[in-house]
Amino acid sequence: MKFAIKGFDRMSLVDWDGMVATTLYLSGCNFRCPYCHNSGLVLFPEQYETVPIAEVLPYLKEHNDFLDGVVVTGGEPCMHRQAPELIDALRDTGMRVKVDTNGSYPEMLEKLIRDELVDYVAMDIKAPLDFDSYAKSAGIADRRTLERVRDSVDLLMDGDVEYEFRTTVVPALHRSSDLARIAEQVKGARRFVIQNYIARDTIDPGFMEEAPYDSERLQEFKQMMASSFEQCVVRDE
Repeated sequence: MKFAIKGFDRMSLVDWDGMVATTLYLSGCNFRCPYCHNSGLVLFPEQYETVPIAEVLPYLKEHNDFLDGVVVTGGEPCMHRQAPELIDALRDTGMRVKVDTNGSYPEMLEKLIRDELVDYVAMDIKAPLDFDSYAKSAGIADRRTLERVRDSVDLLMDGDVEYEFRTTVVPALHRSSDLARIAEQVKGARRFVIQNYIARDTIDPGFMEEAPYDSERLQEFKQMMASSFEQCVVRDE
């Protein structure tokens, strides 16, 4: 199997709410979010040693008595055509699987769901779903990419797989009015997460100086958005 696994966090309590999980980081991403804190995985994946799948699978089998699942993140997992093969191997160890995605590969996401390879999907909503906002917040260069993101939103909202949408709120990019627009655009979603910004190893070095919103402001955002979703939570870690 040819997978670019560049990170292997053997036990995490923060990557899948309520679950004890192993997290795998895949290299590469088609977005260039200026505030991304995994810039090394996106821009210079060759600096990290590749973790062989033969190291991961025995660990999962040995520890399936206390592990609840595996989180496949990145980078962007759905850009890898071998993702179904990887996830199928993970599931063979008895693990449930969560995938983190930016939503720009709806065909792959649909395949993973259709083939019952994923139990949970966390999809990032980078900004209000218009091209100018996404160009600024995600670094996309063509409008078709945004249409593909919208396709993934519809796929999740119309489907049966458990999911959440989440927005990492960055003061320089996301104001109250932006979050209000997002809430209207994905109104009716099962779960929405307001995720605080972490200034660490950002793609744009200028964002290292960006101070995050304080907890009180995040709660104000939640109060404003909560009526649009079945569940709305703040993740401030």
